[in-house]
Amino acid sequence: MRAWWRTVFTCAFGLAALSAVAADLALDVKLDPHTRRLAATAELASPGNFAFALHPSLSVQSVTVDGQRVSAAATPHRGGQPTWSVASAKGARLRIEYAGTLPALETRDHRAVLQNLAPMASAQGVFLPSGSGWYPALSGAFSYSVRLTLPPDQRGLVPGRVVSESASKARYEAQFAFEHAAEGIDLMAGPYLVREKVVERRGAQPLRLRTYFYPDVEPLADGYLEDSARYIAMYSEAIGPYPFDLFSVVASPLPTGFGMPTLTYLGAEVLKLPFIRATSLGHEVLHNWWGNGVRVDYSHGNWSEGLTTFMADYAYRERDSAAAAREMRLGWLRDFAAVPEGADVALSAFQSRTHGAEAAVGYGKAAMVFVMLRDSIGVEAFDRGIRAFYAAHKHQAASWDDLRAAFEEAGGRSLRTFFEQWVRRPGAPEVAVTGARVRNGGDVEVTVTQRAPAYVLDLPLELIGDEKSEMRRLPVDRERQDVKMVVPYAPQGVRIDPDLRLWRKLAASELSPILRQWIIAPAPRLAIVAANDAVEKAAREVALAFFENAPQLTTSARLSDTSAPVLLAGLHAAVDAALESLRAAPRPPNLAARGTAQVWTVAAGGKTPPLMVISAGDADALRGVGRALPHLGSQSYLVFEGARVIDRGVWPAQGKSIAVSREP
Repeated sequence: MRAWWRTVFTCAFGLAALSAVAADLALDVKLDPHTRRLAATAELASPGNFAFALHPSLSVQSVTVDGQRVSAAATPHRGGQPTWSVASAKGARLRIEYAGTLPALETRDHRAVLQNLAPMASAQGVFLPSGSGWYPALSGAFSYSVRLTLPPDQRGLVPGRVVSESASKARYEAQFAFEHAAEGIDLMAGPYLVREKVVERRGAQPLRLRTYFYPDVEPLADGYLEDSARYIAMYSEAIGPYPFDLFSVVASPLPTGFGMPTLTYLGAEVLKLPFIRATSLGHEVLHNWWGNGVRVDYSHGNWSEGLTTFMADYAYRERDSAAAAREMRLGWLRDFAAVPEGADVALSAFQSRTHGAEAAVGYGKAAMVFVMLRDSIGVEAFDRGIRAFYAAHKHQAASWDDLRAAFEEAGGRSLRTFFEQWVRRPGAPEVAVTGARVRNGGDVEVTVTQRAPAYVLDLPLELIGDEKSEMRRLPVDRERQDVKMVVPYAPQGVRIDPDLRLWRKLAASELSPILRQWIIAPAPRLAIVAANDAVEKAAREVALAFFENAPQLTTSARLSDTSAPVLLAGLHAAVDAALESLRAAPRPPNLAARGTAQVWTVAAGGKTPPLMVISAGDADALRGVGRALPHLGSQSYLVFEGARVIDRGVWPAQGKSIAVSREP
């Protein structure tokens, strides 16, 4: 493999000819981010009486059908996107000219960004999401070409290969093509400096790697290009050849990121974090295989987030240590334990992350399903299944059933029961050992119970002796079941799944209260203990950003009247006084007098409801925790210095072992 580097367009040069590219949809887009003005032309073969939505900021200027001008009618709308209709015969050549002034760029909190966004533009950055109505979209998957014209200080792109590109003192122009089936078109632009690395590939076109970075991020470009090449080589070896000819890392003015075919769009501030290249970058690269290279059949659930989490984030933890991998599995199970009863969905119903409960399923549960599947069929069969699945469905849409077929072929046995219970059934087993005894001088018998209806489980069980312990796997499939084992020593105790390799509802003894219980609570409470209006205002702002459901305001004097999770916020002295009056546990010693603000959880007990406490030195310190807090749901406590987290952790919780009795 040979690579060379270059900086793209550090000086102006002559305009190159723009190539004609056959596509289902051809767009010619002229965009001025400074004025937010967009003028575009769309050309396509009519599907017959074509109807399409446009964002309210845009309107149709003219329409021709086979060269003849026709009228386009807009359907009135209430708060949504107007739908435009064009009467035309199927196969007729449509040309639609439209224009408007786009909404201004608005950066919002992470969870808000995950919702449907409007098209947004400014000189600092442009993001036109595929679902925002910035172009006349075809139904179903389609190929496309996009010609993009921008002012000379701007650079832009859409997913796909670069057909041609040129810059002058007057303008920047580029043409992109995506010949495979796409489900939409996202457009990004900004005052970017573009760097490129070209990597030779045996039997394929050279791979072009790019960064589109702001000047303050541009010094990081070499590292991102190197690591992008490394991840692509690693996953090409494990899965199959990279499905595209380009991968770009694009800086976003928004506080989060998205993965799209041939690129990832990551927040500029996120790109500066030292750990991103070792974690999030690999995750986004891998999405070019899972979700983009093989598309998701959403009618049967989204498998790509879980498989990507398993083969990227979790794989990196496994590479670090067994303890780090276990900690990630524990995090998934803790997150799920925080989901209110009945609020989760089956994996076959999960499509995308819109709130914490769905994230616990679509990412955590799905990743754990692949952990359990690999444990069940073995590493070699699992790896064969991954490669076969990719080879069979590259540039096509695939479902959980297609995954099952690939792993059944690789493992040589039916996996119908496995996929039925873990993919199509919501929830998790609640399993316990309710008794254990030694009989007949050596045989060990354990009683296993499950909440109905029972799962079919290969239950991990630890046998604990005086000087040794060992793991066994117990086949259980009933709500109450006695299982016998021959054990060559006398165990003192047994414990279910101490290594956390089974998706299950953790027992209370295995859980610590974490922030996610408050984030996704269906009916949380907010109690503010404040000496002035500034503190109260800051606490309300933090709560608004933190909770997924609006909290009900209450007082510290009334907290004993509720069992709902409560956020208690205020200044240090007032918080201490409120905890004392509640007879709740005081401020933890490991947090006292540290940082400008402290956050911690308190388990329910006596008349005290589940408490999350935010204690700050002043209103500014209280407000400073607001931006980071929603992203730290897996933690039990935090210490802030301004807006920076200087310490975090989870309160310890040890699962209980069951003593083994001796019976004749």
